[in-house]
Amino acid sequence: MQLPLKAGKLMLFSDSYRSISAASEGQVREKGSKFLGFAYPVSSEAEIKELLLQLRKAHPSASHHCYAWRLGPDKSAYRINDDGEPSGSAAKPIFSQILSNDLSNVLIVVVRYFGGTLLGIPGLIHAYKNCAQLCLENAVIVEKFIYEQYQINFDFSDMSKVMRMLKDNEAKVLANGYDETNSIVFQIKKQNTAAMERAMEELYNTKLKYIQTI
Repeated sequence: MQLPLKAGKLMLFSDSYRSISAASEGQVREKGSKFLGFAYPVSSEAEIKELLLQLRKAHPSASHHCYAWRLGPDKSAYRINDDGEPSGSAAKPIFSQILSNDLSNVLIVVVRYFGGTLLGIPGLIHAYKNCAQLCLENAVIVEKFIYEQYQINFDFSDMSKVMRMLKDNEAKVLANGYDETNSIVFQIKKQNTAAMERAMEELYNTKLKYIQTI
């Protein structure tokens, strides 16, 4: 067996991460201003952009749409946006709740309707933090397994062994092709990859290629 290509493979020290199971909401009032919070499980920046667009359409008269998100099993991708509020007064308090709950693949948006009274930076921090916190208190936090995707190329004579290896390690076949080159693209829990690779060592005419971690 040719060993997996490791280039670009995420170096993770856990087999799972925490996220939320479904969308949740929260609401806070502070000196006339109304803060509406929305938390979503997400998996891509494209999905985040669409949710932000939907909220702007649903709340066109709101004064601010502040948000924070974090993506990926390694939690390396994130962004915060104060949307016109004083720097550090809105998105950072929102993001702090993502960090304190150790979440990933999550977006939190807090929509503010200005009530006529200035809150000052301490008041804004308090309101945005409490609204984000309430969203997560109303959410169900779940543990999600980290998966890795591979492509395996193999001789037809090894097909039964390859299929048994995939079944024994609870792999999910995503695509396959049986022609001049037999190949399968599959997804497997990160915690099962070591056992899968050991099983593959007996198959000398196979080539295993790492694709991505999700």
